[in-house]
Amino acid sequence: MHPFHRLRPARVSLRWKIAALAAATACLVAAAVGVLVHVWTADDIRNRAEAQAFNTVYSAMDTYRRTGTLADGAELDPAELPAALRHPADGNRRTAYDGRVDGNLGPVVWAAQRVGGPDSAVLAVRVNMSPQLYDLRRLDAVMAVASLVALAAATPLAVYGAGLLGRRLRQVSETAGRISAGDLDARTGPAKGRDEVADIAATVDLMADSLSRRLRIERQFTADVAHELRTPVGGLLAATDLLPPGETEDLLRARVRDLRGLVEDLLEISRLDAGAEQPVRDRVPLGAVVSEAVARTGLDTQVSVAVVADAQGAETAQTVETDPRRLERIVSNLVVNAHRHGDTPVQVTVEGRTVVVRDHGPGFPADLLLAGPRRFHTGATERGSGHGLGLTIALGQARLLGAELRLDNAPDGGAVATLRLPA
Repeated sequence: MHPFHRLRPARVSLRWKIAALAAATACLVAAAVGVLVHVWTADDIRNRAEAQAFNTVYSAMDTYRRTGTLADGAELDPAELPAALRHPADGNRRTAYDGRVDGNLGPVVWAAQRVGGPDSAVLAVRVNMSPQLYDLRRLDAVMAVASLVALAAATPLAVYGAGLLGRRLRQVSETAGRISAGDLDARTGPAKGRDEVADIAATVDLMADSLSRRLRIERQFTADVAHELRTPVGGLLAATDLLPPGETEDLLRARVRDLRGLVEDLLEISRLDAGAEQPVRDRVPLGAVVSEAVARTGLDTQVSVAVVADAQGAETAQTVETDPRRLERIVSNLVVNAHRHGDTPVQVTVEGRTVVVRDHGPGFPADLLLAGPRRFHTGATERGSGHGLGLTIALGQARLLGAELRLDNAPDGGAVATLRLPA
C-alpha cells in the first residue's frame, strides 16, 4: 500500500464525455440536414407552384381570347388578387406568392395577365399550396423521428466505443499508478492497435524499463558500496581500541560508530530492495514492544498506551501478530528521526493497532510529503542534518510487514508519523 494519499476531485468518465460529444454531434448533423432538406423542399414546392400557375394562366388566356370564357379556374379581377398583380406595369404574365390563410384556403401562388390594354381586366389564376405544404410538414416529422432513431442507435455505439478506449486508457493509468507506487515490474502489455493510446502505453512501458534499469543499477551500487565498506569499517573500529584513552580516542570512536551505522543501514536497504528479507511473525503485546523500542533509543520520549477491554470487560493490552524486531526498528527510526529533525516534546501514542509518533518541530518538508522519503535526502535545512535513511528503512520495513506508514504535518505544527498494522 502506498503510504501517501492524494485527494482527487470527482471526475466524469471519458466514456460519457465521448458519448455526449458523439450525441451532440449527431444532433447537430441531424438538425443541419433537417433544415437543409426543409429549405430545399419548400423552395422546390414554391417553384413548382409558380411554374404551374404560370402555365395555367397562359392556357386560360388563350381560351378566353378564343372563346371569351374562363377556364382552368381563371378569374377576372378577383378581390384577393395581390396589389402587385392588380396593377402590373406591363401586360406580361407575372406570378406572386400570397402566404395569407383564409378559411380552408392556405398559402397560394398567383399568376395574372391583362386581357387587353392598360385599362382592361386582369385574368388571374391561383394555385393552392396547402397539399404540398402538408407533405412538407409530414417530411419534417419523418426527418425528426429518423434523427431520434439514429441518435438512439448511435449513442450506445458511441458509449461502447468510448468504453473500449476508456478501458485502454484506464489500463495505462493503472500501470503508471502502480509504477508510481513502487511496482517497477508493472507493464501495460502488448499494444492493442496502432493508435495514440498504443503509443502512450508503449511509452509508459519504455519509461518503466528505463526506470527499473536505473534503479537496479543504483541498488546494486548501494549494496556493493556497503559490502566493500563493511570490512574496512570493522578494521577501523578494532583499531580505535588500540588508541590510548582520551578525547581524541572518544571522538574517533564515535565517528567510526556513526560510519558503521551508516554501512549497516545501507546493507539493510539493499536487502529490502532485493526482497531478501522475510518477516518472522509472532503474537506480541503492541504497547510493550513499542515502549521497549522507545526505551532502547535512550531519548526522552513520552509514551502513551491505550488499553482495550476483552470479552469479560477486563482491560488488557492490544496484541498483534507481527515481526517484533522489525516493528522495533520502525518505531526506533521514527523516534530518532523526530528527535534529530524535530523538536521536543516527542510523543508516541499506541491505540488499537495504530502507533503515532509526533514531534513539535517544523514538520515534514513539502517535497517529502509529496514524493516520499528519499535516501541521502533529508529535506529542508531547518530539519537538521543526516543521511536520510531512517525514514526509508522504516517505510521498507512497514511495507514488508504489510503495514501502512503515513507521514503528515499536524495542523498546529510538528511532524506526525502514523503506523497502522494489518489485522
